[in-house]
Order: sequence, then structure tokens, then C-alpha cells
Amino acid sequence: MRAAVIGAGAWGTALADLLARNGHETVLWALEHDVAASINADRENRRFLAGHRLAAALRATTAQPDALAGAELVVYAAPSNHLRHITAEGASCIPERSTLVVATKGIERGSLALMTSVVEAEVPGRSVVGLSGPSFAAEVAARQPTAVVAASREPAAAIVVQSAFSGHGFRVYTNDDVIGVELAGALKNVIAVASGVVEGVGLGFNSRAALITRGLHEMRRLGVALGAHPATFAGLAGVGDLVLTCTGALSRNRALGVELGRGVSLADALAGKETVAEGVPTTASAMELAVKLDVDMPIVQMVYRILFEGHEAARAVPELMARELRPERDL
Repeated sequence: MRAAVIGAGAWGTALADLLARNGHETVLWALEHDVAASINADRENRRFLAGHRLAAALRATTAQPDALAGAELVVYAAPSNHLRHITAEGASCIPERSTLVVATKGIERGSLALMTSVVEAEVPGRSVVGLSGPSFAAEVAARQPTAVVAASREPAAAIVVQSAFSGHGFRVYTNDDVIGVELAGALKNVIAVASGVVEGVGLGFNSRAALITRGLHEMRRLGVALGAHPATFAGLAGVGDLVLTCTGALSRNRALGVELGRGVSLADALAGKETVAEGVPTTASAMELAVKLDVDMPIVQMVYRILFEGHEAARAVPELMARELRPERDL
């Protein structure tokens, strides 16, 4: 089929390369002219995915109408804070029968909408599928075995995405719990920041294991309050992506947390970085959702205080440990 990938960061580039290697006619839209030029001329995205040679058939453009013309599959991989306006800009060019895939992870500020809901609002009348799971872009581009989830309320649309992406060491499972898959993919970035803080302040594996486990509990608690299936959080989009992002050396959110744990300010930790740590905006949205739904999320609350209220990272874990004792499972 003909595919368009909107967003030429590391993740969008890796997905576009995968589709092209699977035999689909694929066009990648890049905001940056130098990114499109390097992909077309040198078969490499030197700015966001350096060191990985891309499929010869992959083409890049800086014009959304060019990328979207005739596309049967449209994949969105733009940062969460830009997804709505980027989607809106190209909406009129999307064919009526296109299947839309949302590979962006996050919760929109203000509306508190999940990313599939953002795309559905801007491009109504199409089938929308969320794509999530444990998947560092560099490892996908290196064709290392990876498994993810395609989630949709329309089973046929999820199967279309499963078929399009599967191959070359990339395995896709289907799921009908869109809320659970998307929310897990967003919230794991917040817990990954916390995991980095634990590492940054000098704590060890016991502390990190406890943090990840209780973080998963918070993710599931909020998900259930929003109508997600609890079992989703035990799958690839939940515990799978959470463990990867909290422990992997390639995790931007974990790396940010490490710097914060070492006493670096948020502004300094973000300075000069082109790539986005989605855990920062997602923390604010998650905190707002937790308050709105009266869901107890102490780890998310602590990350919020560190990020936005100047709370000292070294005090965070002792304060969490000193909370009132309780059963492990919710009553």
C-alpha cells in the first residue's frame, strides 16, 4: 500500500524505514529541510537517527500534501504538543479511505485528550489505530526483534496495521483497549523520569524495582478510572514499555530524571536538546487527570513537584517511603 509518515524524528524515521522495507511505497514528512535532504541524498537521518542506513525506496518531503497524496496508511509520529496542529494542517489532503495510525505517546495539555482522540477530532470519519509498546527507534532501525501493540475499536483496522508493519523482526499484536494501550504508553514516561531520579540520587536496584512496580500500579489505577482494562497494563504497552523506558540507556525520560536527581534544574537539563522528553508535559496532564478523577498517584505527584515546583529530588524517595502504610492491593 502507499503510506505516509508524518514526523521525521527518530521514531517516525524508524517506522517509515520499516514500512519501506516491508515493500510499501512510503513517503516521510519532515518539518526540517535538512532532514529531508539528508534522507533523500544520503539515505540517513543525520539529525535524529544518525548511523542507520535507510531503505533505498524511502522518500522524504517537507510538504504534507505531497506525503499524503493517495496514502492508504497515514502514520503520525509528531511530538504530542504539536500533533493537533500538524494533523489539522494536512487533514484536507487525507484520502477518505485512509487508515490513521497514531505512534505519538502523550496526553494533550488542556483537553487531556489521548493522542488517538486528537487525530480523530481533526480527521473525522477514518479508522484510527494507536501503536505502542517497548520500542527504541534506534533498535527498530537496526532491525532488532521488537514487539508492539496496535489498538483500535475497529478490529479490521488493527489487523491492517498489524499486517503492514509486521516483518523484519517487528511483530505486532492487536488489542481493542485503546484507552489502556495509549494511557500506558503516555504514563510510562512519567514513571521513567522518576526511575531516573532514583538513579540520579544514588539509590540502587531495590529502590528502582519498587518504584517501577508501584508506578505500574498507579498507571493501572488511573487507567481503570478512565475505562481501560486492567490486564492491558500487564502487556507490551504496559509493563513491557515501562520496564524498557525506566531501565534502558536510550530512554530520554530516564536520562532526564538522572540529571534532575543529580541536582540539575529542569531548564538546564532540557537546554540544547532537540529531542523531546514526553514525560515532562505528560506529568502535568497526568496530575490534572488524577485530581479530576480523585485517583491517588503519589509517584506522579512527586515527579510533578520536582519538575514544576522546584522540590528537591533527594527528598523525594524518603518522603514516598514515609507515607502511611497500606495494603499492596486496593481495597
